[in-house]
Amino acid sequence: MTNKRLTKGLNTNRSQIKNVIAQLWDNDFGYFHSIVFFTSNFFVKWTNKMAFFRKYALDVSAVAFIGMIGSYVFFPAMANADMVNSQQAMNHKTVALMIGAMENETKPFGDLPVSEIARPRKTFTVPMTAYTSDPAQTDDTPCITASGMDVCERNQEDVVAANFLPLGTRVRIPELYGDRIFTVQDRMNARYDKRMDFWMKDIKEARKFGLKYATVEVF
Repeated sequence: MTNKRLTKGLNTNRSQIKNVIAQLWDNDFGYFHSIVFFTSNFFVKWTNKMAFFRKYALDVSAVAFIGMIGSYVFFPAMANADMVNSQQAMNHKTVALMIGAMENETKPFGDLPVSEIARPRKTFTVPMTAYTSDPAQTDDTPCITASGMDVCERNQEDVVAANFLPLGTRVRIPELYGDRIFTVQDRMNARYDKRMDFWMKDIKEARKFGLKYATVEVF
């Protein structure tokens, strides 16, 4: 009894669903009916047109081949446009440019202009002394400057200590060293405000330097 009721209920639902679908189709819900109709018509027309090419495929291929051969025979300039252009004689201007380019490749490049010595931004006349990487004159890291440079490893006497100039400042002392450039890489004791200390390798040379007054050019 139960199976008959279920079967009857399913049949009823199916018929209701079919009715709903039929109504939607007739009412063109969401333009679904129109889209299907348009697509089917387009496919039929496209198939009919392709049938002509399938039927006369050999003839169409022969006509295309004859047309290509005819273009080479009757219009050789258009068919071989690239070849004709490549065979044209170059004018005098083009030849001159090509010769000039080849000559430039063989010319020497020459030298870059040498810049003049820049003028200093500021000048200071201060007392000057010298020091070495002696722990008695520095601290427990005598080779390391305030900027972090290892002067012992670098071993070049172009480093100065000064408190009145930023680290990295380039200076020159013409009265003592001419055009030689020094760089501020270290600091002095806080009590020395306007003073400069030259780093030297030899302690004897540092003591020999003593105390001098000279003009510092700051760049």
